Amino acid sequence: MAVIAEVTVVPLGTGSTSLSRYVAACHRVLQQAEGIRYQLTPMNTIIEGELDKVLEVIRQMHEVPFEEGAQRVSTSIRIDDRRDKTLTMEGKVGAVEAKL
Repeated sequence: MAVIAEVTVVPLGTGSTSLSRYVAACHRVLQQAEGIRYQLTPMNTIIEGELDKVLEVIRQMHEVPFEEGAQRVSTSIRIDDRRDKTLTMEGKVGAVEAKL
């Protein structure tokens, strides 16, 4: 079964307030990953897939700022792992929209 994870990777001490180049580099990792779906939002990235694959791609994303020269990285992860029925990004949004 799939999980949905919210991830934010923040390089620290880069000398710049702009982070878009780091976000783009992390998303290149996602573009190459197999077996996952993802959605970029203004504040984080949502990833859907099997737990092991999601955790592996998050680990790879965490390494990206180091590869880009950052000396410190803070990564926040929140995982929704529902085992009683299939979980999808669209299903979660649709459940709320149906109640509006």
